Amino acid sequence: MSCFDKYSATDFGNEKGGLAAYSAVFAGTGSAQSPTSIFAPAATPAHSIFGLSMLVLSVTLAIFLIVSGLLLYALIRFRHRPTDSDREPPQIYGSNQIELSWTVIPILIVVMLFLTTTRVILGTEAIPKPASAMDVIVIGHQFWWEYRYPRLGVVTANELHIPVSDPASPTPTYLTMSSADVSHSFWVPRLAGKMDVIPNRVNVMWMDPEKEGLFLGQCAQYCGTQHAKMLLRVYSQSPKDFAAWVEQQKRPARQDFSGDPAAAEGQTVFMHNACINCHTIAGTVANGRFGPDLTHLASRDTIASGPIQNTPENLRKWIDDPNSMKPGSLMPSMHLNDHDLDVITAYLTQLH
Repeated sequence: MSCFDKYSATDFGNEKGGLAAYSAVFAGTGSAQSPTSIFAPAATPAHSIFGLSMLVLSVTLAIFLIVSGLLLYALIRFRHRPTDSDREPPQIYGSNQIELSWTVIPILIVVMLFLTTTRVILGTEAIPKPASAMDVIVIGHQFWWEYRYPRLGVVTANELHIPVSDPASPTPTYLTMSSADVSHSFWVPRLAGKMDVIPNRVNVMWMDPEKEGLFLGQCAQYCGTQHAKMLLRVYSQSPKDFAAWVEQQKRPARQDFSGDPAAAEGQTVFMHNACINCHTIAGTVANGRFGPDLTHLASRDTIASGPIQNTPENLRKWIDDPNSMKPGSLMPSMHLNDHDLDVITAYLTQLH
């Protein structure tokens, strides 16, 4: 059973666009909650940000109501009446009490919000890292995500798998981020805040999902033509399911295709083309680092960093001409004939 089978359709969103498409799918299924809403936190950092957001909204709502109320009172109380004379009303200049009020009160509000925000930042970024934490190295590329699990010996792309964190025995996931090219930004609203992914700089963020599920996000820093389709998919799994996923990812790529002549021929064609210069398939001569690791490509629910569902038809079309599905993609068209496209697709769909 693939991850796509395990989660419901409303967990995934429309695989044809960015966050607007995700929201449209949720609206169409009767769900009142956006898949990227900060108002449905599912991890400690997200809860902290949600609390701060509600405080800011409460303060700004109170200010809006007070100012609007005073304006409405002034409009009604001092409106022009037919009995009013044409003379200009008495002019009153200056009020120390009012001037002190509209100076001191905003200063106190700003100081309060500053201190509260500082507390949230320190509470999410400056806490000690527990020994039980899991480490993931995140590398942003145009326009996809690379994930490396140094302690586990796993390398994957575009779909981040992490374990649920039990409050009784916390196992947060720490993401060590950098960029291979331009500036990106890692943003999964229901799990944590945004973190910039910058060349020649390492930033760290953490998340501790409290329940299983698929959490969606987006690169939140314009990084080029396909920024809108550089999507994020975080799978929060039970310890048992996560361990099973790790075990699967540690296996070398399938090599025996004696019962599938098309896949066997596809392997040969793949290894004799320029594909191996950009992609890695563990256990083979393919060891490129420019594109995503394809060792377990068939186990992923999407391709092209989220916007396209991983089906044989879509995969074949993607191999044939990536720019027809994701304009601006840095993967070139290999100009393969129909036969080679068919057998390479047959090969890649066997890489579970």
